[in-house]
Amino acid sequence: MSINMGNVLGLIFANMHDMTVGDLTKNRTMGSVLFGGRYRLIDFPLSNMVNSGITAVGVITKDNYQSLLDHLGSAREWDLARKKGGLYFLPPFGNTNAALYSGRLEAINGAMSLIRHSLADYVVMSDCDVVTNMDFRPIVEQHEESGADITVVTHTGQYTNEDCLVSTILNVDSESRVKSVLIRPDLSGTCTASLNIFVMKKDFLIDLVNDCIARGKVSFETDVLQAKCSELVIKAYEYNNYFSKITSVGTYFKANMDLLDPANARQLYLPKRSIYTKVSDNAPAKYDLDCVVKNSLIADGCIIEGEVENSVVFRGVRVGKGAKVKNCILMQGTTIGAGAECSYLITDKEVTVAPDRVLTSSPEYPMYVSKGAYL
Repeated sequence: MSINMGNVLGLIFANMHDMTVGDLTKNRTMGSVLFGGRYRLIDFPLSNMVNSGITAVGVITKDNYQSLLDHLGSAREWDLARKKGGLYFLPPFGNTNAALYSGRLEAINGAMSLIRHSLADYVVMSDCDVVTNMDFRPIVEQHEESGADITVVTHTGQYTNEDCLVSTILNVDSESRVKSVLIRPDLSGTCTASLNIFVMKKDFLIDLVNDCIARGKVSFETDVLQAKCSELVIKAYEYNNYFSKITSVGTYFKANMDLLDPANARQLYLPKRSIYTKVSDNAPAKYDLDCVVKNSLIADGCIIEGEVENSVVFRGVRVGKGAKVKNCILMQGTTIGAGAECSYLITDKEVTVAPDRVLTSSPEYPMYVSKGAYL
């Protein structure tokens, strides 16, 4: 069965997991958190939708969305600057009845005007906490063939207690039907976890949201997936390709470091399914004759005069002479002074580390330095 993906509306929630990476989202949404040397987290679900043939995407925001607006711009880089369809930015208070939402159902209700006027038959909803290169076509096709009310994209694997405490865990039978739902349970081991990606028919979603809002329900996971599990047909789509789920500053650090393994990078950056982002016309990175660079991602516009090892370096970073950077994430415009030594460090944008300064932490708890700081 072949689904016309032009009949699918995409919804991306930019703020849904801000609290899990609180340091990184003080001045921005989860969707605009920098990742992988040149991307933002929203680039992944947005590119996945575009590559899957979805031509109308709504981005639902709550607050701190100025950097997200600047990044998305006209959406030309994602081929969504078009007369029909395209990118719709959905801030709070977008209509007279809208309010600052406290749950996913209220967020969807705030976007109801877009959903109602859409000519789509299906809706694909995604958060910005999963970094992957996903094709939504087989997921929508399975949803249609199975007759499910809701399809949830899941992954079955080994999860720690910390993973489960920030996840929705599903009990799935042999026919992929969800039998029960646990919200942030205190357990560990082999589990089936939701990746916060859902597929529904548009008309079903409208009726579901209207009913829940009328009853004062705001949480999609608690008031729909869990409360209506036996009433609705909820099916799981098992996803086994490469992904990273961002649930804390530690997992954010690990997800970036994972890209230094070429095997992971090849699974994320596919030749025929590019991850698109805002174009920045910087000069190529400049390497001093005496510099040393090992196993690192170095973006354009950087000037490297010292040593960089096992690190992800964003655009416009400068590493001074004699400086040593190991196991670090250096965001845009960071300056590492001459002779400084940094390890297991995450610097936000425009951070300056003074010459000869020594900053170190551990891989379990990498040090975060806030935007514009001078150390």
